[in-house]
Amino acid sequence: MTDILMPKATAVWLVDNTSLTFDQIADFCGLHPLEVRGIADGEVARDIRGADPIGNGQLSREELDAAQASPAYRMKAQKSRHAELLKPTKKAPRYTPVSRRQDRPDAIAWFLRNHPEVPDSQIARLLGTTKATIDQIRNRSHWNSANIKPVDPVTLGLSTQLELDAVVRKAADKKAKDDAKAGIVDPDGPSLRPASETGAVETAPAEHDED
Repeated sequence: MTDILMPKATAVWLVDNTSLTFDQIADFCGLHPLEVRGIADGEVARDIRGADPIGNGQLSREELDAAQASPAYRMKAQKSRHAELLKPTKKAPRYTPVSRRQDRPDAIAWFLRNHPEVPDSQIARLLGTTKATIDQIRNRSHWNSANIKPVDPVTLGLSTQLELDAVVRKAADKKAKDDAKAGIVDPDGPSLRPASETGAVETAPAEHDED
């Protein structure tokens, strides 16, 4: 049976607007009959607004009429016209023009040299490449290794500056958090400045000449 969108809200509407039995409503909505009884008694789904299964395309009027005429009848759900809108859409991989594909190894080499903290998955997503290709360039086993030169992806037209900055910033933030957890101190980070530079040198009081 097709899954019902908002089963409890649908059950609320069917309880309030039809003469269906609790078993019929439970079967249609995928609920337990006692749960439907609780809805009818006001003990369950008290604050849920009913959802019309006919209006949203999950139930035909003919099915509802047939079920109300016979308590033994079990309604069959239709595929809702809204179901496609509620499906999570998987982001398509980035498309790289054919003329730019030969430049991807250069961009990958740039990442490996300048931003080794960026994970391969982020590089692959940004450049539209694969982890296998990244490994080949890292290990210098790529067929064109001799001609690969590191060039940033913005210059090559493979990404925008905003996209590149976002990927690098995300990787840097994650590395900083990981280092903090591991107790690793960044050698390029802030360090204690000499007291002579901060003006915190305590000057000894001048000795007074004895009268």
